[in-house]
Amino acid sequence: MNTNIDVLKLLDCIGDAMIVADAHEKIVLWNAAATRIFGYTEAEVLGKTLDLIVPERQRQRHSEGYRHSMHTGTTRYGSALLKVPAKHKDGRTLSIAFTVGMLLNEQHEAYGVVAVIRDETERFAQERALQKRLADLENSAP
Repeated sequence: MNTNIDVLKLLDCIGDAMIVADAHEKIVLWNAAATRIFGYTEAEVLGKTLDLIVPERQRQRHSEGYRHSMHTGTTRYGSALLKVPAKHKDGRTLSIAFTVGMLLNEQHEAYGVVAVIRDETERFAQERALQKRLADLENSAP
């Protein structure tokens, strides 16, 4: 078995976005799926902050949580699947689901985070439509 895996090629062939940001929220890794989901090319985002994809109304809370995680080296989310709104380059709102992991050095100090992100916009819209339809049926029952 060949164990010489090109990690960058691996990251670009998966369907989920992989984003790595440093301790200052600057994007340092952005794979092809991130481009497909968010609309920004790698060249457009490297060195920019995560504010590009965080909706304005969530930015303060996001930044406070990010700073806290960098200070403590932990995230309160652990391995939980997070479901939040995000922003596409064209301005539309996306519904994403993601996991996040802390990047720690040998002294267990945080120097960044990695997020694995999936676009759930279509599935979320279908789920809401089904919930509405169910509620309408329940309300119209005698």
